[in-house]
Amino acid sequence: MLAEFTIRFGEAAGARVLAGEVVDSEGGVVTAETVLRAGSQVYLYRDLPHEVNVPFDLPVLYRDDNIVVVDKPHFLATMPRGSHVAQTALVRLRRELGLDELSPAHRLDRLTAGVLMFTVRREVRGAYQGLFARGEVRKTYLARSSAEPGLSAPQVVSNRITKCRGVLQAVIEPGEPNAETLIEPLGAGRYRLTPRTGRTHQLRVHMASLGLPIDNDPLYPEVLAVSGDDFSAPLQLVAQRLEFDDPITGRRQIFVSSRT
Repeated sequence: MLAEFTIRFGEAAGARVLAGEVVDSEGGVVTAETVLRAGSQVYLYRDLPHEVNVPFDLPVLYRDDNIVVVDKPHFLATMPRGSHVAQTALVRLRRELGLDELSPAHRLDRLTAGVLMFTVRREVRGAYQGLFARGEVRKTYLARSSAEPGLSAPQVVSNRITKCRGVLQAVIEPGEPNAETLIEPLGAGRYRLTPRTGRTHQLRVHMASLGLPIDNDPLYPEVLAVSGDDFSAPLQLVAQRLEFDDPITGRRQIFVSSRT
């Protein structure tokens, strides 16, 4: 009788295994002769294509037994997706910090820099991810738009945003609003953005909808071709601040990016 087992695809996080190897949960290589117990888990480390190195640091702002908070650079994806695997914040941190259970509590777009939080242990993952799901984290962003004449007073943008898989741009559609952002002008083309929801590309879509596309945005209002190794024009959007009541310790936590 064949044993039942689960196979998982690795994220190139373990330097001890070779691409294409299948290993068990203890790191042993699984071959055609290996006998597996029922319920075993094995991991396939797929052969990865060459990735362009993202030549920017990923400084840690805070670390304790439950969370790691970093100041993510532009151009670095939060977690593996598509052609980005090793060059992601998640895989870099797992390797550098030796934390195999590290998991993002939320996500930032690859082109957006700033404060990004991860959970350290599987047992606390739901508590922190739940904060974001329930909208209990106050997030503040800074953006720059050179478009004239600009915004003269704070404005709340509320509408319905949808994004189809495989399509680069998200779009505004008729229907019940699912995305809301407070946009405040700070002068000299700078804006403070406070999202009250978390739709994909929400801030970029909302700014473009006001005729204020964020500087160096390759997607809004038009899709522009940008080489994967061109780091010369970072998107002028930074996740500046995260603020929440810690669900484990009860402390008020405030983290601020040093990026501008």
